[in-house]
Amino acid sequence: MPKLDNPKILVVNDDANSLFALTSLLAQWAEQEGYEVLSAPSGQDALRQVLMHDFAVILLDVNMPGMDGFETAAAIHARARSADIPIIFITAFLADELDRLKAYQHGAVDFLFTPVIPQILYAKISVFVALAMKNEELKQQARQLSLRTTELIATNKHLTREIAERKTVERQNHAKDEFLAMLGHELRNPLSAISSAASLIGLPGVSLDGVQRAKKIIQRQSQHLGRIVDDLLDLSRAMSGKILLSRAPLELSTLIAQTLETYRATGRSTDYELDQDLMPGWVDGDSTRLEQITSNLIDNALKYTPPGGRIAVRTWTEHDDVVLSVSDTGVGISAELLPHVFDVFVQGSRTLDRAQGGLGIGLSLVRRLAELHGGSIAAESAGAQQGSTFTLRLPRINHQLEAPAATPQLGTHGKPRVLLIEDNEDGREMMTMMLGGYGYDVQSAADGLQGLDAARTHQPDLALVDIGLPGIDGYEVARRLRADAATSGIKLVALTGYGLADDLRRVMEAGFDRHLVKPVDIDQLMEVIDSCARVPVKQ
Repeated sequence: MPKLDNPKILVVNDDANSLFALTSLLAQWAEQEGYEVLSAPSGQDALRQVLMHDFAVILLDVNMPGMDGFETAAAIHARARSADIPIIFITAFLADELDRLKAYQHGAVDFLFTPVIPQILYAKISVFVALAMKNEELKQQARQLSLRTTELIATNKHLTREIAERKTVERQNHAKDEFLAMLGHELRNPLSAISSAASLIGLPGVSLDGVQRAKKIIQRQSQHLGRIVDDLLDLSRAMSGKILLSRAPLELSTLIAQTLETYRATGRSTDYELDQDLMPGWVDGDSTRLEQITSNLIDNALKYTPPGGRIAVRTWTEHDDVVLSVSDTGVGISAELLPHVFDVFVQGSRTLDRAQGGLGIGLSLVRRLAELHGGSIAAESAGAQQGSTFTLRLPRINHQLEAPAATPQLGTHGKPRVLLIEDNEDGREMMTMMLGGYGYDVQSAADGLQGLDAARTHQPDLALVDIGLPGIDGYEVARRLRADAATSGIKLVALTGYGLADDLRRVMEAGFDRHLVKPVDIDQLMEVIDSCARVPVKQ
């Protein structure tokens, strides 16, 4: 503990001889008792000293000209910092009871009468000096205790924060482990089905019907694998901010009505009561990504609602927002899970029926896509078995419907001539056969240089170009085709396994008209070929 400052004693007396006598008498004990002695010749000087120092006791003469002892005592005790300083009045006459009362009312603790008896003075002063030293010691202990308490509180907060962070990391690691185990399960199921179906096709004695069923299984499970890969890539792109939105004014209720019609047409909602109440509202958004949000919310409702349950989809406008809500009568969300339903790698109870599959990352993707649109998503549930409601809010825009454009006419050919530039032999063969089966005249090339020669020789209407070609890549193929007057009018569609925003930018800068990410869905490919055949070539 730091060394304590010596207590101070103040002697106040207007008589110089009396002041000298008292201070000298006190000084002879100062070193022994460990105190300092200060003096003041008037009440005003005493107040100045009190402003500068703390005193263990003040010896105050009663009879002083100008400001007497009582007035000086009152002024000292009127100040909060010096209100508790004990004052011993010194007087030359024996005070009567009224004088004593007046002195005590002004803060006196005792009286000394002149001539002062040294032994009595020493006894009284010693008590107040010891008391002051004890008080100062207690104050220092209190300061040390307060400092230690502050340090302990800070340490406790730090430890609490570390424990919370460690629990969060452990929870995330556990969730990731479960996610990876689930991912392995989701990948092995379709791969096992594909492997079994491929083996079945090669067995002797398999009926034609069995071969057809095996082919359908391979096709269906391949699409399922593609959806899993798409989910993973979309989430990765969304979390890293690399999704590039193709935004345009669109009427949200129309898009949602089309999505719901797809669910009904494909039979995915057959076992449920699917209600809709859609009010119009315009937003500036990417139709593909908004349909993805809607589908994920509806898929989530279907997954966690038992057959026979009700799913309600509503849209309306509210202030500056267009609002979409998807409500269900399903298993609900517990209070513990509710704040985390949009976190990555978080799912509901693993005991739920997961027959429909999926990775459980759809809601994380929904939140990120909503944020990229400048909107928000919220979840509500009254608890287990109480159903849930997800509410999407997007900024509303004012939009005037434009006059319908004239219907574009098809080119002179019935179907466009297609050039496929693909280095993977199996992929090239399969796509050539598939396009041929749809009635397209298809030429193919195995690398970029062969593709350039084929384009000049056959003059196709449209070229499907793989980006990762040997020799010169697809970007260079596009640039050379656009630079040659003989081939500059060919529509160019990029086929690539890369789907990040930067990849799309490079594709469009190279001169392509469209960008498709492998594996390409045949219906999507037909739509792209048809749309490219209907519009003028990009300049």
